[in-house]
Amino acid sequence: MDATSQTRFRGLAWTIAVLGLVFVGIQFLRPELTNPPVTAELQAPPEVMQVLKGSCYSCHSNETKLPWFDEVVPAYWIVTSDVMEARRHMNFSEMGRLPVAQQRGFLFEAVNMIQLGAMPLPAYTKVHPNAVVKPEQLAVLRNYLSGPPAPDAARTAQAAMKATADAAADNAEYGKWIQSSGPATNVQPEFNGVGFLPDYKNWKAISSTDRFDNHTMREILANDVAVKAIAENHINPWPDGSAFAKVTWVQPAPDEKGVVKAGRFVQTELMIKDSQKYSATEGWGWGRWRGMDLKPYGKDAAFQNECTSCHEPVAKNDYVYTMPLRGQQ
Repeated sequence: MDATSQTRFRGLAWTIAVLGLVFVGIQFLRPELTNPPVTAELQAPPEVMQVLKGSCYSCHSNETKLPWFDEVVPAYWIVTSDVMEARRHMNFSEMGRLPVAQQRGFLFEAVNMIQLGAMPLPAYTKVHPNAVVKPEQLAVLRNYLSGPPAPDAARTAQAAMKATADAAADNAEYGKWIQSSGPATNVQPEFNGVGFLPDYKNWKAISSTDRFDNHTMREILANDVAVKAIAENHINPWPDGSAFAKVTWVQPAPDEKGVVKAGRFVQTELMIKDSQKYSATEGWGWGRWRGMDLKPYGKDAAFQNECTSCHEPVAKNDYVYTMPLRGQQ
C-alpha cells in the first residue's frame, strides 16, 4: 500500500471512529418515555380489545412496549414523539372515564382512520408489520360499534316501550325543525369565533351519510360558492367562501314498511373556507352547534382540534370527505 492509500485509509478509519463515537454518544440523549398507571381503560369485548392491543396500544395507551430497534437513537426520538402525540389525541388507558357515547365516538374515529389507510401510520407499519389491521379485524371493530351500547337492556319490554316513545318524540322534534324558519334566539358563535350561518337551510343538498356507531343520519348542504365550484370541477382546493353544513338527526329503526325517517335533531356543523383567516386550521373554519337551542360545542377553541384530526385522512381532498354525487358536477 503506497503512502497515498495509507493516508486515505487512516482518514477513513478516523471518520468511522468519530461517527461511531457520535453514534454511541447520542444514545444517551434520550427523552423520557414512561408508562403512567392505567387509570380508566376502555371497556370492550375481548375480541375488540385483542385488535386494539395488537395494533393500537403501542402508541395510544400507557402500555407502550418498544421493540429493540425502536430503542436505538435516532429511531427512539421519532417513536417517542409519535407516542406522546398519539396519547394526547387518543389514550385507551384513560378513555374509560369519558361518557360511553364519547368513547364510541373516539373508537369510530379510529375505525375511520383505519378504513382510509391513515392509521396505523404507513411509515410505522413498514417496520412494524404486526400492527397492520387486517380486514377481518376491522370487521370486528365495525360490528362492535354497529350494535347498541347496552344490548341486554334492549331486550327488555321496558326498553322497547321507551324506544317507541323516543321515536315518537324524535319525529315530533324533526317536524319542528322542518317548520322552523330561522335560527334559535341568540345563537352564540363557536369558541373559535366561527359564527353560525342560519341560511344553511336554504343551501343545496349535495350528499348524505350515516354513522353506524351512534345511529345517526346526516345531510350535507353547500352554499352557492361551493355549488359553483362543483359545477366547474374546482374542488381541490375549494375556493375561499365555500361553506358546507352537515345536519345530523337520530336515525330511528325502519318502520313497518322499511322506511327510514329522520328523528330528533342532534346538531349542525359548518366548514367555511378562508385560506388566510383560517390558515392555522387547514384553511377551514370549523363550528358545531348542538340541540334545538344550538349550543356551541366544546369548552374552548381547542374543540376544533377534533375536527382537523378527524379530517386529516382526507388532506389530499382539501380536508373534505364529501365528494359530490355523480351528475352534480
